[in-house]
Amino acid sequence: MIIRKQLFFFSRGITGNLGLLIRYILLKTIAKSCGNNVACHTNVYFFNPENISIGNNVSIHPMCYIDASGGIEIGSDVSIAHGNTIMSATHAYENVYIPIADQGIVLKKVVIKDNVWLGAKATIVCGVTIHSGSIVGANSVITKDTLPNSIVGGVPAKVIKYRGGEPL
Repeated sequence: MIIRKQLFFFSRGITGNLGLLIRYILLKTIAKSCGNNVACHTNVYFFNPENISIGNNVSIHPMCYIDASGGIEIGSDVSIAHGNTIMSATHAYENVYIPIADQGIVLKKVVIKDNVWLGAKATIVCGVTIHSGSIVGANSVITKDTLPNSIVGGVPAKVIKYRGGEPL
């Protein structure tokens, strides 16, 4: 597993179809699960890829940072545009008498359901679920769960409208 993870790490700069194929093969052997037709483009930074599950027909575009320390589930038919950050860990900070750096981390799974589009440079924080059919606007910060078929945007993200009318 260690060698495959290192190969995966070093393959992130390989361009073209060869790079896509190498990363796909390695991701299939490292991830908890990895479906068919998964495109992991160049310069995607994965941390703890063994804690990620990916469905079918998923594209992860360049310059994404994906930390799966707390677990990440990505459904099928998901498009993750360039520059996204997906975090499944955060710092503990509740005790004001202990430096934040000494309080450890909190792990919370991120779930991205089927048929989701994450616009460029969006940030998904730990513990969030992006429900099916949702669209996340560019440069948005998702701090809480979305509703199905919602279009969200902003910092922090709020509902802009719903695809197909009001939510079900």
